[in-house]
Amino acid sequence: MQIPKPTDADKERFASFAPTAAGVEVKPMFGNLGAFVNGNMFMGLFGFDVGIKLPEDDQQRVPAEPGAGPFGPEERPMGGYVAIPADWPAGTATDWIGRSLAHVASLPPKKPKAARPRRQPG
Repeated sequence: MQIPKPTDADKERFASFAPTAAGVEVKPMFGNLGAFVNGNMFMGLFGFDVGIKLPEDDQQRVPAEPGAGPFGPEERPMGGYVAIPADWPAGTATDWIGRSLAHVASLPPKKPKAARPRRQPG
């Protein structure tokens, strides 16, 4: 599977959409970016696509918009996420991103993975 690399402009667009709310953290993921709350990703960047996680009832509304679609690798899109149209006005995009943040913030926090014990040189 080929993971697309975002351009600097793609990263800037993503950063401009990322909410500055308490608990929101943006971090790199596989050469792309993800925005997290309580350890759960609510918004991601995959190449030039910005995807958001939505509740089931909203998952059907966004893909009906021209330019929207599945989010993630074509052969294995991420369940529960939709790519928002690249030409959406900033206000429309941030409204939907806010819905995504609210939805994911209502989910149980993700528990951090236990640290793996280091191997002793032998």
